[in-house]
Amino acid sequence: MPFFVENGILQESVISHKDIKNTKKRVLIMVNKIISGAVDGVDGRIVVVEVDLSPGLPGTDIVGLPDSAVKESRERVRAALRNSGFRLPPNRVTINLAPASTKKEGASFDLPMAVGILCGIEAIPPERTRNVFVAGELSLDGVIKPVEGILPMVDNAFRNRIRHFIFPYENGREAALIEGAKIAAIKTLKDLADFFKSGAPPVYEGTGLEDERDGAADNVILDFSDVKGQEHAKRALEIAAAGAHNVLMTGPPGSGKTMLAKRVPTILGGMSFEESIEVTKIYSVAGMLKNNESLITRRPFRSPHHTISYSALTGGGKFPKPGEISLAHNGVLFLDEFPEFHKDARESLRQPMEDGSVTISRANAKVSFPSRFMLICAMNPCPCGYYGDGDRCRCSYNEVHNYQDRISGPLLDRIDVHIEVPRVDYDKLRVGGRGEGVQESSGKIKERVAAALEIQKNRYKGYGITANSRLTEPMVEEFCRLNDACAEMIKRAYEVMGMSARAYHKTLKVARTLADLAASPDIEEKHLAEALQYRRVDRRLV
Repeated sequence: MPFFVENGILQESVISHKDIKNTKKRVLIMVNKIISGAVDGVDGRIVVVEVDLSPGLPGTDIVGLPDSAVKESRERVRAALRNSGFRLPPNRVTINLAPASTKKEGASFDLPMAVGILCGIEAIPPERTRNVFVAGELSLDGVIKPVEGILPMVDNAFRNRIRHFIFPYENGREAALIEGAKIAAIKTLKDLADFFKSGAPPVYEGTGLEDERDGAADNVILDFSDVKGQEHAKRALEIAAAGAHNVLMTGPPGSGKTMLAKRVPTILGGMSFEESIEVTKIYSVAGMLKNNESLITRRPFRSPHHTISYSALTGGGKFPKPGEISLAHNGVLFLDEFPEFHKDARESLRQPMEDGSVTISRANAKVSFPSRFMLICAMNPCPCGYYGDGDRCRCSYNEVHNYQDRISGPLLDRIDVHIEVPRVDYDKLRVGGRGEGVQESSGKIKERVAAALEIQKNRYKGYGITANSRLTEPMVEEFCRLNDACAEMIKRAYEVMGMSARAYHKTLKVARTLADLAASPDIEEKHLAEALQYRRVDRRLV
């Protein structure tokens, strides 16, 4: 928007650029303000790109705490404008990224800088850029390239009453997830100039793309009917899925722990549209959205290798990015060979498992990423893997004890369900096939899980949670009341097993889930007795 100085006072122009240039008593100040954005964690924030063209030696200065990628924009923008056929005047260009107190990173400010310069040379009508959000990277030939974090930027800007957006063509469908947003998906700088003059390029009308959710392919390759035997483990995983409980599986190599874990997503309840948006934001910020993928509709399943570093698991970097525990948000985090993970990586799970988020602090930034996941861990009982499996184990008592002690007590306390997965007998492997006999399909198990989750969803309306595992201590007192017989049973178990207060509450939550699977309004003795079975590892295996 043009401004001018009259009698030493900055005033808004009410006349045309041409009239101002012809007015000798007024000094033209060509400052164009383009709305853009950045990302903090998985939330967007507004950044205003102020572009000033003034007389002086030709050159470009960028201020407002830009990082090296932003500073390099001056060369990309000038080359892109020149190669797109725009004639740049021999002016001094000053670009400010406001607010200047926060660090700016990435190449997404290329496009708003170019728009500001085009407004300054009147290739774009400045008044048409008001309340228009612009972000995108430029190549040297003027092609507009996609950038990361578009969804959180649009979400935040829309909440700030911005309705019109200009993005790279490849980011169009992602941005259209915000209902009501008007998205112009542009391919080149020439198309951009034409759009501002005529509105020619295609415009996405944000609809939330609910139809994409409903029409998502559901052709699942993995199925629980593939798993022979292990009825006890499958029952435990059904309970875990029905209440979003964490699980630790212990057993010898080849007993089916990994096979079971990979099939857990096939019995989980579907994600709501709000949950899909949350997950898509995380993957957008991490730059992990696949080509032509606008909305993630399946619950994530992340399975990092045990050599993963602390920062890769929790998130980090100079400008923090989401780690594996955030990429597993609203889904499953599977840690195979759990004791082999570095101690710092293992112990870093404790706070996110309790709070549902992880905070990364740096000298120049402090961000929080959501990390409400279902943890499934698998481990061998000893270094050789065969402790308790006949006489095959050759490990000493100390070796077994030290190996199991790698999993600390506080971490075990945060895992609701502990189960042993023994070696499968030959007869169970030989008899039956996919979906035959007692081998239930994932579809049948999912029906029971969905029914239990619906009970919980209705019960906890207004409490801000949807699953039993999220119950706070006061809510446990309210929703997990016990009759006298159950109270006496848990009292004896508490004393004999040496349970902590956290283990006590987790046992009650699992019992509540068992009652929901049975459609029982109250926790009965059989539910509590089964829940206590899943705390055996509290006493260690040796």
